Amino acid sequence: MPISRLAMMAASNQGAVFTVATGGTITTDGKYKIHTFTGSGTFTVTTAGTGASDFLCVAGGGGGGSEGYYGGGGGAGGMRTSLNTLTAQDYVIVIGAGGSGTSYVAGGDSSITPQTSGSPLESSGGGCGGNYSGTGTQDDGLTGGSGGGAGGLDYLSLGGAGNVGGYTPSEGNDGTDRYGSGGGGHGGLGTASTGGGGGFIPGNGGAGTQSSITGTATFYAAGGGGGGNTTTSTGGSGIGGNGGRITGGTAPTTGAVNTGSGGGGGGDNGDVGANGGSGVVIIRYLYQ
Repeated sequence: MPISRLAMMAASNQGAVFTVATGGTITTDGKYKIHTFTGSGTFTVTTAGTGASDFLCVAGGGGGGSEGYYGGGGGAGGMRTSLNTLTAQDYVIVIGAGGSGTSYVAGGDSSITPQTSGSPLESSGGGCGGNYSGTGTQDDGLTGGSGGGAGGLDYLSLGGAGNVGGYTPSEGNDGTDRYGSGGGGHGGLGTASTGGGGGFIPGNGGAGTQSSITGTATFYAAGGGGGGNTTTSTGGSGIGGNGGRITGGTAPTTGAVNTGSGGGGGGDNGDVGANGGSGVVIIRYLYQ
């Protein structure tokens, strides 16, 4: 007597164990279940399935520079991906906040603990954009997951370096003249400010990187644009914050929430830098 197709499928699945877990916002994509954490929490695995699971960990983006004139764009938060086998336990999820554009502080770190062999999967927050105080001193763009861009005017600051640690880092660019330069993105450097003789142009934010862990290709971790006078800059990949400008009173914009993108740099001392976007953690596994 021939074996039915359903019987054959049942026999082939007898050895399969699928993950059962709670925590975060749960969605599905075909045979995969996705847990998205936009705030800190706990990912609880009650049944660990066979096979590996995908992890995405993005830290908070840095704020744009703001003190004085022409702040640099904020750097993107670090972005790490990993393929690991889950075990039945609690995983502590920490989501990094976006860095403040008024306090010259990097974005917050994001992490998943434990991960492999008890070690966390951790991404570093993005560096804040550089500042120029207007009194002949400057603050360089801060180091971070990606570095903050340089501040501008007559005393140029330097762009911050990107950290090294399991993902591709990018530096914020140094200025070549008067205006703010772009913050680094996970996918590439921010651009330097350019021009002379009144034709100065602020730098744009570095590109982010796409991930399809949710089932939809989405950009994360882009840099913010630098501050300018008559011209605005753009943040990377449509998610980094745009830089502000003095003419027309255009304020900088924040990095997109839960993308880990940098905020835009301020145009002058009445136009503070914008905040970076908060981070995100996403976990994906087979559930059927």
